Amino acid sequence: MVKLRVVERSLWTAGLLLVGVWAVHHWTGLARARSGVQRVEQQRAAAIPGATSATARPAFAVGPPDLQLWDEKRINLWRAAQANNDSTPLGVLRIGRLRIEVPILEGTSDEILDRGVGHIEDTAVPGATGNSGLAGHRDGFFRALKDVAIGDVLDVETVAGHTEYRVEKTWLVTPDDVWVLDATDKPTVTLVTCYPFYFIGPAPQRFIVRAVAAADGESRTSR
Repeated sequence: MVKLRVVERSLWTAGLLLVGVWAVHHWTGLARARSGVQRVEQQRAAAIPGATSATARPAFAVGPPDLQLWDEKRINLWRAAQANNDSTPLGVLRIGRLRIEVPILEGTSDEILDRGVGHIEDTAVPGATGNSGLAGHRDGFFRALKDVAIGDVLDVETVAGHTEYRVEKTWLVTPDDVWVLDATDKPTVTLVTCYPFYFIGPAPQRFIVRAVAAADGESRTSR
């Protein structure tokens, strides 16, 4: 009986330790993801005389990623990717209604897309005039796009300020339909993710969200 109690105590202790380790790992991952967003805000504050990261922050910030919709495998890959979180984001993409707030990183490698959304090569720089292509995983940051609606507001923040866009169209294409990334003559954001959102194996289509700068959506800085 004494031995069983000792074993029971040991198991309880081990269990509590494991819970503690998991909690530290989980919240560290959230903090590191948030640091990418904060880095952009700090850069922007440094670029604007008299500004601080608090005053530079746009109104509809939504905090760390909401992982509830994410696939478990994607969550694990995202957490593992936080160990390599040193590169400075190009900006931050926010879609307030969908609770998306994510750093924009350069490139579309697996490593990049495990950490944030990726700026597609040879498209306009985020926030600039032209068509800026941003890619993200359908089972991670961009899964919430399944609920996107015409008129939804997107905000792209860079060190120069932020540009507001409104969704004007969504559609499905094949992976070969790269024309969706063709240049435009006004500030445009094209979000690209795989489709269907819940599909086992390589998805056969791409879900496209096209958003165009609002009427007053020229880049502007906080004052």
